[in-house]
Amino acid sequence: MNGMGYGMYGSFWGFFLNLLIILLIVGAVMVMLNRSGYTAPRDNERLVKMEKDIEEIKKTVEDIKSKLEEI
Repeated sequence: MNGMGYGMYGSFWGFFLNLLIILLIVGAVMVMLNRSGYTAPRDNERLVKMEKDIEEIKKTVEDIKSKLEEI
């Protein structure tokens, strides 16, 4: 039966099925990496924005502290 197209590795359909499985696994890995946020260049921009926001928050907290000490 292996020569009649029913084997996993001996026919066009077996090759096509293996290729489809490999593409499915690669696609799943890509989706997982994208969901986890693994994009280095864009993350650098996000980190810079977050650092600026943190600095602004620190300044605001210091201003609030000084105003509370005045009261």
